[in-house]
Amino acid sequence: VGNPGLHLATWLGGFPGVSSAMTHYLESKMEKLDIPPIPEFVEMISDTGAQLYACKASVDLFGMTKEDFIPQVADIITVGEFFEKSAGGQIIFT
Repeated sequence: VGNPGLHLATWLGGFPGVSSAMTHYLESKMEKLDIPPIPEFVEMISDTGAQLYACKASVDLFGMTKEDFIPQVADIITVGEFFEKSAGGQIIFT
């Protein structure tokens, strides 16, 4: 709900049912635009050989571990490690 492109205030997401309604809305929008569902999209990215990484700061903040992630997440890395790994490559979705 906090997506500025939707022109909705973040606080609106606190109301019961709003998060679910927005999820349904975005899923239907993605379907109309022929954008694959997130699990399929992640699989497509992984199949190209691209690497997916989790942000160490976020993982630590939320008390998560590698086991909390889908198998396609290659590792949990710091920002510095990310820039080292991506040197000379194309960075998408930072």
